[in-house]
Amino acid sequence: MATVLVLAAACSSSGGRGADRAEVRSSGDAYEVGVIGAESGGDPVDGGTLTFGAYSEPRSLDPAVSIVAGSTGGLEMAAIYDVLMRWDSETNTVEPQLAESLEANDDSTVWTLTLRDGVTFSDGTPLNAEAVRWSLERYVAKGADEAGLFTNNVTGIDTPDDRTVVFTLATEWPSFDYLLTTGPGMVVAQSADAGGTFTPIGAGAFTLSTYAPQEEMVLEPRDDYWDGPPHLDSIRIVYLSDPQARFDSFQAGEIGSAFIREPDLVDQALDEGTSGFLNLVALGSVAVINTDEGRPGADPRVRQAMFQAIDPELVVQRASGGAGIASNAIFPEYSRWHTDVEPLPYDPEAARALVEEAKADGFDGKVTYLDAQDPASRATALAVKASLETVGFEVETDLVPTVADQVNRVAVNRDYDVAGWGISWREAGPYGRMYATLHEEGNLTVGMPTSPEMSALITEFQGAGTEEEQREIMGRIQEQWNADVPALVYGPTPEFLMWSDDLHGVEDTVNSMVLLDDAWLDAGS
Repeated sequence: MATVLVLAAACSSSGGRGADRAEVRSSGDAYEVGVIGAESGGDPVDGGTLTFGAYSEPRSLDPAVSIVAGSTGGLEMAAIYDVLMRWDSETNTVEPQLAESLEANDDSTVWTLTLRDGVTFSDGTPLNAEAVRWSLERYVAKGADEAGLFTNNVTGIDTPDDRTVVFTLATEWPSFDYLLTTGPGMVVAQSADAGGTFTPIGAGAFTLSTYAPQEEMVLEPRDDYWDGPPHLDSIRIVYLSDPQARFDSFQAGEIGSAFIREPDLVDQALDEGTSGFLNLVALGSVAVINTDEGRPGADPRVRQAMFQAIDPELVVQRASGGAGIASNAIFPEYSRWHTDVEPLPYDPEAARALVEEAKADGFDGKVTYLDAQDPASRATALAVKASLETVGFEVETDLVPTVADQVNRVAVNRDYDVAGWGISWREAGPYGRMYATLHEEGNLTVGMPTSPEMSALITEFQGAGTEEEQREIMGRIQEQWNADVPALVYGPTPEFLMWSDDLHGVEDTVNSMVLLDDAWLDAGS
């Protein structure tokens, strides 16, 4: 797990249409963001079961209460609900999926969504404009990951007819279309809430068949899916919590696809020419800092001391044997969002002075570091503990057994001081995650610090007309990050949803998710 989870709700972008894929180097090997190594396979055939080794078991299949990302149930939810819009990594554009089109007016303050004709939910009811509005209002009412982003930017939703939804925005937003590629774009049927217990009912190509918690989930195809019946007979999702066991099961042919985000395993898979969908996620490997009253991180001196006490190269070396990219910048040099503004430097002497100053004002020096129990997370926790204790902290490690436990402790209960996590500002477009995680009107679910200055910069970034203007603002965001210190930064994280050569027709989208409505297996697989 390399100390992180994906809190990647939307890949809401801020321009950059048609930009080249990001390429970086790690351990001498090139990372290319997008679908790699996959062959068409010829003409599709029907039949077969795809077995997918999930990164973690989702705590719910409700996109309004779940983290919608490939590492936290995104494949399952995309199969059940589909999405209104899909991001294409090859062209770096947003394309219609359940929608037929999405068009903006001249200043990008009004967006008109046109739905495909004849699309239905798996319960037989129509996916019409009113269904979209109801689902979005439900999403917001439940306080979903991007609820704040939606309510503070969308001032009106009109449904002039059954196939048309008109969104009126509070301000110019040239990349609003990215918002409908993830959670807000997963339309939930009204019958899902009937009876008091949530039932996953969507307009996707598959439906939930069986679910055995901590073991497996099985999805079955819909004959009445809007784009024709899927080729697969079923999708079987198995929950193998140990990353090495998941990787070994894939290599042995016991599962046909798996999600990994451990840099050493990703490098090994790429070296072996494995096909799949690769993402590189800025701020994917961080430790968030809780600034709630009474927590050590409420003192900005403590946050800065922790940041300057930790060498990200040490963390990467301990966690993954040096695989991956070590950097304490928001966006390292590989990124189109990288700027010349430097992050706070690794400086143990400065950190020690800050700790002493905070202790003189009553700080007892004690901090608890929360992370998972897999080997990489454990190694990271020990490296962080040693680094912090060197400058005067007294550190207790708290290693929880599952990803779900970590989500509950950090995002639900906020019961932590410092915790391994992932903020996940994505190359395809960072605005949505910037807003959700660090804007004062965002969700701020994990207790990280923000400021009026950071909020103003994020708002300015949203409305910037060119990528050059956005990059200049990103430099000022790095400066503000240095002042606020919302998290300890170890580096970006590679995420690889890999699959065997027998699988074809997979389509990528945001947040390391894929769509399987056109996927098929070679005969006999």
